[in-house]
Amino acid sequence: MKKIFLLLFSLSTLSSACGEDNGKSKSENGEGTQINWTEAADRSAGVLLQSFWNAGGKYFNYDSNGKADFHYWPQAHALDVLIDAYLRTGDEIYKTHFDRWFEGVKVKNKNTFWNEFYDDMEWNALALLRAYKATNDAKYKEAALEIWEYIKVGWNNNAGGGITWAKGQEYSKNACSNGPACILAARLYQEFGDEENREWAVKIYNWEKSTLFNTGNGMVYDNINSETGEIKKSWIFTYNQGTFIGSAVELYKIFGERAYLNDAVLAADYTTSSLVDNSILKSEGTGDGGLFKGIFIRYFTELILQDRLDATAKKRYIQFLRHNAETLWNEGTSRPYLFYGPNWRTPPGTSTGLTEQLSGSMLIEAAALLQSKELM
Repeated sequence: MKKIFLLLFSLSTLSSACGEDNGKSKSENGEGTQINWTEAADRSAGVLLQSFWNAGGKYFNYDSNGKADFHYWPQAHALDVLIDAYLRTGDEIYKTHFDRWFEGVKVKNKNTFWNEFYDDMEWNALALLRAYKATNDAKYKEAALEIWEYIKVGWNNNAGGGITWAKGQEYSKNACSNGPACILAARLYQEFGDEENREWAVKIYNWEKSTLFNTGNGMVYDNINSETGEIKKSWIFTYNQGTFIGSAVELYKIFGERAYLNDAVLAADYTTSSLVDNSILKSEGTGDGGLFKGIFIRYFTELILQDRLDATAKKRYIQFLRHNAETLWNEGTSRPYLFYGPNWRTPPGTSTGLTEQLSGSMLIEAAALLQSKELM
């Protein structure tokens, strides 16, 4: 407990000390300033623990005001950000919170990781698999595999296949319940070598691409209702674009087939040109929508890191991510709180929601990762 207090105190002190200069330093050529993204990410992760972590319940609160409502799926993304910070720093404080999260989230979810929403389970399984890879702690592996068994039950032949959105709504087949499932299956195969999971990944991907992906322009439609045959072609979210990109990238890693990379590029190009407001990813609201942009950024970054990505596209994507990160940090961050809101050009004020904060944190972590690889 003493270690935690000292760390949080130091993070608070750092936040205050760096508030005036926004974490910037003079660039080597003396032209303007350059943001130290590692420092920015350190501060961002510190705020997540200081302002959102519920120490008694061992989960993340709904907002920075201490609203203790428990929502299952954002917890996965909060754990993902802590994993990002741990992989970047090696600081045991983040690893300690993995264990606490594992205990608290399961208790708050009625002492199980099962949930009626398949996409919610998929996100938590993905985060747990990352926790296992980061720590080699078997309990995270076992939980991820247990959840995967729950998820596979959601596949049915309505609308020609696909994993349903929620138990009891087997007619609704959504991008949000298939993109993450494909990523999970592909990563399980890459980690443990079970051929059945590779087959699952291909099956899910092929269904989503043939049903919800516009191969002409890169749009990912939100869902199809198998009872009416209606496809929601007007519902286009950064969230679904991101998970489709992530699916394509994971299958590219497995097979090395450029067609998957091309699919990812098509979806990325559509997002960065159409789901924006003057080159900044548009606001998609608070609540669930607050998380959408961060999810896109996570998998967009995975695409950027692929060696065989066309150099021109890579440069364009890096510039896009940098511009979004710089805009958020310079214009859209509330100081001294370091809070992020749904609009990355507008500070949210003296409080914000967990989902909005997580999206901003994912963007800052992505910038730090690219900077560490000398891509920014």
